[in-house]
Amino acid sequence: MNNRVLPLMDARRAAPMPALGKIVGVGIGVDQRGRQMRDLRISITDRCNFRCTYCMPKTVFGRDYPFLPRDELLSFEEIARVARIFVANGVNKIRLTGGEPLLRRNIEHLVEMLAAIPGLELTLTTNGSLLARKARSLRDAGLQRVTVSLDALDDLTFRKMNDVDFPVAQVLEGIAAAADVGLAPLKVNMVVKRSTNDHAILPMARYFRAANASPGHIVRFIEYMDVGSSNGWKLDEVVPSAEVVQLISAELPLIAVDPNYPGEVAERWRYRDGGGEIGVISSVTQAFCASCTRARLSTDGSLYTCLFAQRGHDLRSLLRSGQSDEAVSASLAALWSARNDNYSEQRTAETSALKKVEMSYIGG
Repeated sequence: MNNRVLPLMDARRAAPMPALGKIVGVGIGVDQRGRQMRDLRISITDRCNFRCTYCMPKTVFGRDYPFLPRDELLSFEEIARVARIFVANGVNKIRLTGGEPLLRRNIEHLVEMLAAIPGLELTLTTNGSLLARKARSLRDAGLQRVTVSLDALDDLTFRKMNDVDFPVAQVLEGIAAAADVGLAPLKVNMVVKRSTNDHAILPMARYFRAANASPGHIVRFIEYMDVGSSNGWKLDEVVPSAEVVQLISAELPLIAVDPNYPGEVAERWRYRDGGGEIGVISSVTQAFCASCTRARLSTDGSLYTCLFAQRGHDLRSLLRSGQSDEAVSASLAALWSARNDNYSEQRTAETSALKKVEMSYIGG
């Protein structure tokens, strides 16, 4: 297989940026359900070099798929500006996502720009394919942590799920490189799909226990979700988190652990013998809408207030029309105060069939 990757250029220039003075937030309050905005996910490319069947299946995202042209993507300067506005209004964590964010050329420069924002936790989610060569430069630029998507340890299953014949060994090399440079604690996300990779749950838990190969790594088992409209989601392919915990605990006894912070989506469990911890994310069987503090910025600058949204709100036009930071802040406040999303609490066969934004467009 040819693993050559063509990184995306970032040669565009948006309208002149305003001077980077101090941004005064307008005091974004709570939404219609009393939830504050604390976490922003920014998708910096809609492209990926994998074709995972639950996210970007080849049947939809084939060779001729019309990805966004470069001039429709937010520039690094625009991303940094909107990040500063969000932080001034209460966001304290930003995660760079995609698609595959490491495909964006000179991503280290963007990381450096964002890392200069005071009081910000800066993380990134990646499929790990380019992480071995990028880990040190990302850390040097100011990235604090990474989360790596890895759906199986056995090569046959992993190659089948990424659908581009990419070997698991190279992802493990990336995880090791990230750990070596201090991008920790490192989280490993496994989307569990019944009759596809549910046999890989225990091997994944065993491998990443702190007493085994990788001290401090945390595996998080994610219920297969009906994100987007391309993955052919079926409820009977969901493996409930309770089943995952029961399976692991039967061999490696687990104890429930309190959340690290209010609104944490992963339910934490630690091994009784002190060998580290795991997490489960139960968006299907145990909806956590009530505590969701996340907003998502798409590759082309649309703001989505729910992972399962059907449409977003155009921020790019505001950024490129000469609006002041205060005006953009006021628009954010209006959007958030009107937010009433609780899709996972309302999920039905009918709502699952609705055409929703694709995960590759707004990140996971």
